[in-house]
Amino acid sequence: MRSVPHRRNQDHVESRAGPSPERSLLASVVTDPGHLPELLADFAVRRMGPTVPETIASLRRDHPTATEPELRARVIARGRRTVVSEGSLVGGPLLVLVPVAFCAALLRQARTVLELAALDGRDPRASARAGELLVLQGAHEDTRQAQRALAGTGHAVGSPGRWKRWTALWHVTLRMARLLGLLTPGNGSQAPGRRIRRVAVQAWRWLLLGVVFLVGLVAPLVWLPYMAMAYQRADARLADRALAYYFADTAPASRHRASRPEPEVVAAALRALFSLLVPLAVTAVTFLTGLRIADSRWPVLGIALATASAAVGALWYWHHHRRLRSPSPD
Repeated sequence: MRSVPHRRNQDHVESRAGPSPERSLLASVVTDPGHLPELLADFAVRRMGPTVPETIASLRRDHPTATEPELRARVIARGRRTVVSEGSLVGGPLLVLVPVAFCAALLRQARTVLELAALDGRDPRASARAGELLVLQGAHEDTRQAQRALAGTGHAVGSPGRWKRWTALWHVTLRMARLLGLLTPGNGSQAPGRRIRRVAVQAWRWLLLGVVFLVGLVAPLVWLPYMAMAYQRADARLADRALAYYFADTAPASRHRASRPEPEVVAAALRALFSLLVPLAVTAVTFLTGLRIADSRWPVLGIALATASAAVGALWYWHHHRRLRSPSPD
């Protein structure tokens, strides 16, 4: 895979300035949105690949008696926890952070794939890993096609204008959702019965998404359990594909607890319940106190709900990132 000079220089500047990998990747894909999967794969291999061998060595040291399947399960479980934690950062006043959250989830998924490749004895720093990641994400049918696409990236000229940048960011966000597996394209080759059922399921999901979106405007944490479950399903599918690709003798083992809710989902549901209680309490206080603007309670209620939503979202965001910055036992 060819190295792109302007990206190399950008990496050098980033190492000194220290922006987050998510924002760095997002800046790259907004200038060249048509090559989102390729830029992501290249970025992951260049920025994360060199640190993967030490991570795997540390995992083996910490679990000397673990079998290879157990090590793979630990890699997948640890990656899934981080994907759910980082990617669920959406809702209410946090909607502006959706692209950053999706970038964080995509990069963590990519790191999990690189770690599985390393467990298979493959070099996570090799350019071939980028092609394999593209195939596993469904961006390309085979590694040869993926490598050709990788060789054609890095030719974006200049930076788009403000309005074009927002348009590009919208399209990039939708493409990131598809890469993550949160949005799945239809299959035109399905039988009519299955196609109708699939359309009905998709319509139900969009309806549920709309309801969650509207409720999330005043109760931002209501997004957490919804997104947590969506990420877990999508990450399980990617893990199954990666296990089948790198370990032919391994049966998919990412759904062993399908009948029990994951701890992360339970915790997210409790936080969402708290988030729902806040606007209810604000509404009750507003009507009980009788506060009015221009002889109407509705402007007061709107301002109170918007302020409470922003406060809850900011508090959770601060707590979330404070926890992530603290040392992890893993």
